[in-house]
Order: sequence, then C-alpha cells, then structure tokens
Amino acid sequence: QVQIVESGGGLVQTGGSLRLSCVVSGRIFSISAMDWYRQAPGKQRELVASINTGGTTTYGDSVKGRFRISRDNTKETVYLQMNNLKPEDTAVYLCSARPKFSARDYWGKGTQVTVSS
Repeated sequence: QVQIVESGGGLVQTGGSLRLSCVVSGRIFSISAMDWYRQAPGKQRELVASINTGGTTTYGDSVKGRFRISRDNTKETVYLQMNNLKPEDTAVYLCSARPKFSARDYWGKGTQVTVSS
C-alpha cells in the first residue's frame, strides 16, 4: 500500500526558510517522478517543483531561484528547500508521486506553510 506523508511546514516570517520533507512508502519511490504542489485558499492548485527519476528538476516561475527540490532514493524521501519566503507562498504544500507504468498518481495530505509579513 502506498503512503505519502509530508512534514516540515510551519509559521515563518518573510525572508525566512523552511525545508519540507515527503516520505513515500510502498516501493514506488525509485520509479516515480515527484512533484510538490501548493494550494492556497481561493486559488487553483499550483505546481511548485518537480524532479524526475534521473534528478532533473523543474520549477514554477514564482519560486525559481528561491526553492530547491531534491530527492534521496535511499530514504525514499523528496525535499523542498524554501528560502526567502514571501507571504504569497502561504499555502498547503502537497507531495505527489507519479510512478512509471502506472495509471494513477499518489498524493499526501499536505503540510501547511504560513509566511507572516
């Protein structure tokens, strides 16, 4: 059974940093591209960053240069390092796994990030 659990969210001041973690169980991590999304109240879900199985990364325009996604296959964990946080980064951050050869994606429940001005 696949489980995805995010952690590391919290309250931080503008300009601060947080590191989010996403642990994936169920033996799919090594074959999965991993995504971080965020969902703010009243806004559409936004793709923040992605990393494929080879380590290639992509970022949303709003976070380029401030956020960094990485993965540790030995720990079956993907990270999102967030620096120079802004109030507009406030959202629930969700982790998603996209396994190769699978018809579905898997999602965690999210972790709340709040940036105070």
